Amino acid sequence: MLTKRIIPCLDIKNGQTVKGVNFVNLIHAGDPVELAQAYVLQGADELVFLDITATVENRKTLIELVERVAAAINIPFTVGGGISTIQDVDALLNAGADKVSINSSAVKDPSLINNLSDRFGSQCIVVAIDTRKEDDWKVYTHGGRNATAMYTKQWVKEIEERGGGEILLTSMDHDGTKNGFALDITKWCTDNLSIPVIASGGAGNNAHFADVFNFANADAALAASVFHFGEIKIPDLKMYLKDHNVPVRL
Repeated sequence: MLTKRIIPCLDIKNGQTVKGVNFVNLIHAGDPVELAQAYVLQGADELVFLDITATVENRKTLIELVERVAAAINIPFTVGGGISTIQDVDALLNAGADKVSINSSAVKDPSLINNLSDRFGSQCIVVAIDTRKEDDWKVYTHGGRNATAMYTKQWVKEIEERGGGEILLTSMDHDGTKNGFALDITKWCTDNLSIPVIASGGAGNNAHFADVFNFANADAALAASVFHFGEIKIPDLKMYLKDHNVPVRL
């Protein structure tokens, strides 16, 4: 049985780690290289690094910082933020990223998923979705600032068909609230897709992780502030999950 992955997320703005609630009210959370090294020692399975204002500010992810983080860790490392071309992905993979995460650029031009998958292999193409519940779950872009007419359930199916290797699903309604993951949309995705789904948004305690694995069958769970500020310690979380019948790498 494949083990479930625990993934800390480093949201980066101006070279520093930040964290907010519902995508706003950002506060400083530490140096990204130091945090990355600490997470490796704690037993994180992967890291995600998101330059959260790269799309909004029409600027590329900080390559130099990616190189510094990649040099400091030995676990898989996904980078996102402002990625829109083959050249962007080439630069990030050369800088040490194992995978890239695309979001707004894929919504704008879905053929980007095909092109990147064909060029680099689907295994390193993660498509992130920021979603909010309206009449049904809808897709948002540009760091959650721009609403679209796209329905999340249709978009995840298209992502899979176009060669996306993994979905990073963030509920904007749950983000930063610490009230638990969005189990319903996560479960719908895992029931209807054959590619891995990373659940994101809402982690507040160990039980929330057990729920998203045991009920929603997520392949991985991502969190930020509860890890950054020591509210949940990854070794303790993994022991809790093991005790609740979730297969994890200890």
